[in-house]
Amino acid sequence: MDKKESQTVLRQEKTLRSLDNTTVRKVPSKLIFIGLIVIIAGSIVGFVMAKRPQTTSEGTSSAIVPGSGKIVGSKDTSLFKDMAEGTLEKGGIDGEGTHHLVRPGGDSQTVYVTSTVMDLSPFVGKKIRVWGQTHAAQKAGWLMDVGRVETL
Repeated sequence: MDKKESQTVLRQEKTLRSLDNTTVRKVPSKLIFIGLIVIIAGSIVGFVMAKRPQTTSEGTSSAIVPGSGKIVGSKDTSLFKDMAEGTLEKGGIDGEGTHHLVRPGGDSQTVYVTSTVMDLSPFVGKKIRVWGQTHAAQKAGWLMDVGRVETL
């Protein structure tokens, strides 16, 4: 072995020895404990927030409780001025409305409704009072965008 090769071997041995002597930094147990507490607390907060009724910036609640006699939907009564009452059934007329309110007086009194604010499906078959905004229609005698519902 020549001098150059021996110096290379010595350097490699030195590097291996220094790697063997390198101390591994251990993560303090307090840091692990704090991390676990943060994860558990975050999980609890997430669970609680998922169970709460969600409210949009317009003040509408997505917590729908059919049959409770409560009012759900938008709190903005200036936007939803028109009101109608009847039993909600599924289906519109020729693409107008997703549901319709059956009211006394026959087909001429039917209100076809849709909603850009809430899901009306939980109210199907229930007697309700709705507040909304009347829209022009081609086929429906009365077409309303519902923003607020009260179960009766």
